[in-house]
Amino acid sequence: MRRITALFLPAAAALIAATAALTAAPARAQAPLPVNWDFATGALSGAFSPGTPPPGANTGCKPSAAHPDPVILVNGTFASQDDNWQAVSPLLANHGYCVFTFNYGGTGFITSTGDIAASAGQLATEVTQVRAATGAAKVDLVGHSQGGMMPRYYLKFLGGAQFVHTLVGIAPSNHGTNLDGLTALVNALGALGLTNAALSPLCTACVEQEAGSPFLTNLNAGGDTVPGVNYTVIESRDDEVVTPYTSAFLSGPGVTNITVQNQCVFDQSDHLEIAADPVALADVLNALDPAHPVRVPCLLVLPVTGPVGPVPSF
Repeated sequence: MRRITALFLPAAAALIAATAALTAAPARAQAPLPVNWDFATGALSGAFSPGTPPPGANTGCKPSAAHPDPVILVNGTFASQDDNWQAVSPLLANHGYCVFTFNYGGTGFITSTGDIAASAGQLATEVTQVRAATGAAKVDLVGHSQGGMMPRYYLKFLGGAQFVHTLVGIAPSNHGTNLDGLTALVNALGALGLTNAALSPLCTACVEQEAGSPFLTNLNAGGDTVPGVNYTVIESRDDEVVTPYTSAFLSGPGVTNITVQNQCVFDQSDHLEIAADPVALADVLNALDPAHPVRVPCLLVLPVTGPVGPVPSF
């Protein structure tokens, strides 16, 4: 028996040592998620799965001490949580943020077209659910197009300001659009009422985002902002949907308005590409964590298809 025990002791000791070494070894750092800077291919990859969260979102994570406020991404008109956020979601997750996405204002493949006030109510529900899941007192909101404007209704009329620390709007329709003068032309021809009556059942949000609409007049009455929330607007001079592009900007305390071409003259991002533009997305990171700014890159960015050449890390 002693001889058998002596034979097995070295093997047992080696096994124990190996187990201890594995237990003590530090875990490998998770590989960063790929960030798709090309809005066109990103939108195409997510177009047929609108109910699927983009990479990095809805993972059940808990916010870190460095980034205690979870980030909710709010997509634009006709977009979904998947096709709109193939760049922003993985980028934020790679920087340690707890990211959440959802769909609103429609079902199936067509979302974000319903009444904007009702969509703001869906955002309120999402904020409540995210706060309950994470234990966070407040959230940050990052929205594109309608998704950058619609949260202001939640903040102003649905009591959301007490639950939101920062709102970042990427090409938001804050003061509406004249669609490069098209709405003014149709109105001059006396056909705007008929056109809107036909369009509204298909896309109520489209009509409500026209410059001067009753919805936007009500939203912006008495000032663009509410106390206690930080606002950042990021816009491109080449925006062909929110026109004039300056209609995206806000006025009031706690507001930072950024035109991407003022940082990089080579940036030609349009209304779509700006949601995947590395110049604009560096601004998003800096708006969420101004105490630890990243360097804003400058490179040639084409409309829809994105950067030409490699994107430097930031």
